[in-house]
Amino acid sequence: MPRREYQESLEELRTDVQEMGELVLSRFERSMYALEHTDTDVARAVIDGDDEINQRYLDLESECIDLFALQQPVASDLRFVAASFKILTDLVRIRDLATNLGHYTLAADHQYDTDIDLSDIGADAHTLVADAVEAYVAEDAAACYRIAEHDDEIDALCHSASERVVRDLIEQQASDGEGSPWDVELVMDDVSRLLLTIRDLERAADHGVNIAARTLYLVESNPELIY
Repeated sequence: MPRREYQESLEELRTDVQEMGELVLSRFERSMYALEHTDTDVARAVIDGDDEINQRYLDLESECIDLFALQQPVASDLRFVAASFKILTDLVRIRDLATNLGHYTLAADHQYDTDIDLSDIGADAHTLVADAVEAYVAEDAAACYRIAEHDDEIDALCHSASERVVRDLIEQQASDGEGSPWDVELVMDDVSRLLLTIRDLERAADHGVNIAARTLYLVESNPELIY
């Protein structure tokens, strides 16, 4: 493959990863909408969209393998292809988490009432991942550090939300006493799903940090943010 065509293939890979990121972010945003509004139709659409993303991932995986095997990239090109491949994996994991949120929406019984609003945490996680994809496209090392700092804030929000879920459950049980109309099993199922939702939002942000970490290594050969 001539050098010019090879460079065009690298830029095409960058664009393809960016488009994959945008697709995954759209799925994640829709899953948060479904969860917030208990929209089972949107939740099912998110779940049913798995095949499209899986096929895109497989196509791009094949593209990366071809660049490794046929072109034998060196130095910065090798780092770029390797980083792109790892970033694709993190994007698929974020898609998996969005699918989880869709399943939580379908399974919710709403036996446990709480005013805990996870939409802000979801929006923060979405922003972090979007910033990470943008940093990859622009090869912006400085943005990678800001993304890691943002993740610390999201971790704190998730920790606080999880503690509040447990505290509110204890307080409601104490106030209702022995005459509680709750179905304990259903309530605990709802509480478990709520805690899993918080965990998955935190994990989505963590995958965003992974994208930033690979970008930082791509740009500066700096492994500082790689877990």
